[in-house]
Amino acid sequence: MRRTPAVLITVALALCPSVASADVIWPALIFVGHLLSVPAIGIGLAVEILCLRRLLKMSWRTSLLAGVAMNLVSCALGVVLIPLVGIVWEVFPGLILYYGFNIGTFNPGTWAATFLLAAVVNALVEAITLRFLFGIAFSRRVLIILALANCASVAVACFTLWLEPPPEL
Repeated sequence: MRRTPAVLITVALALCPSVASADVIWPALIFVGHLLSVPAIGIGLAVEILCLRRLLKMSWRTSLLAGVAMNLVSCALGVVLIPLVGIVWEVFPGLILYYGFNIGTFNPGTWAATFLLAAVVNALVEAITLRFLFGIAFSRRVLIILALANCASVAVACFTLWLEPPPEL
C-alpha cells in the first residue's frame, strides 16, 4: 500500500469548500498596505534621513542615499516579512492571548504587537542594508535609532488605517 504524500493531502483539504471559502486575514496583512502609503513612506523617510544625519553623523548626501536605499529594501522585503511576522504572532502569543481573554484577532494587543513588530522588522532590514551598502556597523545603538525612526512611519500608517479602515473592520 502506497502512502499519499502530505502535499496531496494538503491540496485536497485546501480544495474542500469549507476550507477554501474561509476568509483568513490578520492585522499585519491589512497593516502592510497602509505602511506602503505615500504619507507613511514620506514622513518615515524624512525622519530616518534626519536620524542618520544627526545621530549617526552622516553627511546630508550620504544620509539621503542611505535613507532611500534602506526604504527601498525595507519596502520590498517588508511586504513579505511583516505579514509573516504577523502570522507568527497569531500562531504563538496571539492564540494564548485570544484564548486567555476570550477575544478575537482584531484586538488592541494584536494591533500594538503589529505596530512594534513592523517597526522592528523594518529596523532590522534597514540596519542590514546600512551594514552591507554603507559599511555602518550593525549595533544595538543603530538598531534602536532605526526602530525609533521607523515608529514615525508606522504611526502614520496607523493613523491612515484609522482614517480609512477596511470594510471588514
